[in-house]
Amino acid sequence: MRSREAMKWEETLKGVFDAIDHELEAEYGTRYTLHPSRPEHGVTANPETDGLFNVGAAFSAGFGSKYGPGYVVDICLSTLRQVPVEIRAEIKEKVFQGLEKRLPTAFPSKAIHVSEENGVIRIHGDLSLDD
Repeated sequence: MRSREAMKWEETLKGVFDAIDHELEAEYGTRYTLHPSRPEHGVTANPETDGLFNVGAAFSAGFGSKYGPGYVVDICLSTLRQVPVEIRAEIKEKVFQGLEKRLPTAFPSKAIHVSEENGVIRIHGDLSLDD
């Protein structure tokens, strides 16, 4: 069972990803047809389960990373169409910038950093649960 503090941390982080998801949907959501099994953006209560994008992160113990423990960001596009490498790179950069912009506001007492390592976006730094 996770602690209340851990649940609050993850809820706050999810809010950051949901805001980024909404921005991406506004900019790119109509450029590609959705996967046939995916509902339109805004149909469900959770942005992870509808629309073109699912942006989130999974905790990593950081073995092999120069940044140590943190979150590895995952950007999924739910379409059967081929998305050009340039557009994927553009989307990745927007996610990176969105995290840099929003994390300090979401976690004002934390020194949290966003970096790219081995082709993935990593969130690392002060991930402690206390304020």
